[in-house]
Amino acid sequence: MSITPPRPVIETVGSNPTRLWGLTMQERHRRIGAANGYDGATADAVLLVNSSYVADPAWVRHVAATPGLVLTIDGIPALAHATSVKEADTLRSAMVHQTAAPASSGLLFLRYEDGPTIENKQLRKRETPFLTKLEPSTVRAIERASYFGAYKGVTDVLTKYLWPEWALVLTRFAAKIGMTPNMVTAIGAVLCVAATVAFALGQYWAGMAMGLAFMVLDTVDGKLARCTITSSWWGNVFDHGIDLVHPPFWWWFWATGLVYWGLELDVTTFWLVQGAIQGGYVVQRLIEGAFIARNGGMHIHVWRRFDSRFRLFTARRNPNMIILFVSLLFGRPDLGIIAVAWWTVISLLVHIMQLVQAEIARAKKGAQLTSWLAEDGA
Repeated sequence: MSITPPRPVIETVGSNPTRLWGLTMQERHRRIGAANGYDGATADAVLLVNSSYVADPAWVRHVAATPGLVLTIDGIPALAHATSVKEADTLRSAMVHQTAAPASSGLLFLRYEDGPTIENKQLRKRETPFLTKLEPSTVRAIERASYFGAYKGVTDVLTKYLWPEWALVLTRFAAKIGMTPNMVTAIGAVLCVAATVAFALGQYWAGMAMGLAFMVLDTVDGKLARCTITSSWWGNVFDHGIDLVHPPFWWWFWATGLVYWGLELDVTTFWLVQGAIQGGYVVQRLIEGAFIARNGGMHIHVWRRFDSRFRLFTARRNPNMIILFVSLLFGRPDLGIIAVAWWTVISLLVHIMQLVQAEIARAKKGAQLTSWLAEDGA
C-alpha cells in the first residue's frame, strides 16, 4: 500500500522588487500555495521557491509532488522540495547566495537546461513549462510565456490558433486596470445573451460579431485567472456554466431566425435538425462524462493522439460557428445550420466509437487507461 507524502509548505526565499502581472513573488507564491494546499502552518517538508526566478505553476506542482526533487537553472536551485530541516537550510542558503547546492544522496537534481517535459493534467498537455530569471527587462517576455503556458494543449482550432494574440492584449489590459476574471466573464455573458437575441431576429452578422467578442473573452477570463492565480470555485462554475448552457440556445434561435431571411426550414426538417444538434450535444457530453468516470478523471480527448487532434474540430461551439460563418458568406444560413446538424451526428458517432474502443482496451489491459500525454517524449 503506497503512502501519499504530506504536502509541503511553500516558502519564498529572498526578495525581488520586480512584479509579474502586478504581483510580487511573495504574493504570487502565496496564491499558488493557497490554491494547491501548500499553505499549512508547519511541516517537515518545505517547498522552497527562489524569488530571483519565476516558474510556471505546473513546475511548482511537479516539484511539490516529488520529495527531494531540486529543479535547477544555470546550476542554481530555482525550486526545491526539502524533506528535512537540514536539507531546507542547505537549499535555502544556495538560493540566497545564488550558488549551486552541494550534492546529496537524499536529493534528486533536475536541470532545466536539459529540457525535461512533464504532464500538465489541468491543461491537457505535455511540455517543458517556462522557468526564467525575473528582472524588469524580462517581465514582458515572461508574461507572454505565462499567458501561453496557461493555454490548454488540447482544445478547438479557433482557441488554439486564432484567439491567442487577441486575448493576450486583452488579458494584459484587464490585469493592468485591476479587472477580475469574474468581471470579464460577466461582460462575456451579456454579449452571449445579446448574440442569442440577434440570432433570434435573423441579425446573423451582428450576432456573429457579438459572439466572436464573447468567445474571445471566454478565453481571456480563464487566462487572467491562471496568470494572476485568482481561480476560484465560483469563477469556474460561472464560466463553465455559461459555456455548457448557451450553445443549444444559439443553434435553436439561429434556426428560428431564418424566417427573417425567407429561408425558414419546413417543420420536419426543423425538428430533425434540432433533434440532431440538441440530442447530439447532450449525448456527447454524457459520453465525455462517462469516459472521465471510467478512466480515473482522464478526459476523452487526451487518451490517444487521434482523440486530441479530433478535438480541434469536434462539434462544439467554436467549430460549429466556423460552419455557420461560411454559410453566411454564401448567404445561406439555412444550409449552415443543417451542416451543423450533420457534423454533430458525425462527431457523436466518433465519440461513441472512442468510448467503445476504450472499454475494449480496458478489458484487454485489465487496468485503467493512461493518456498519451503522460508518456515520456510525447
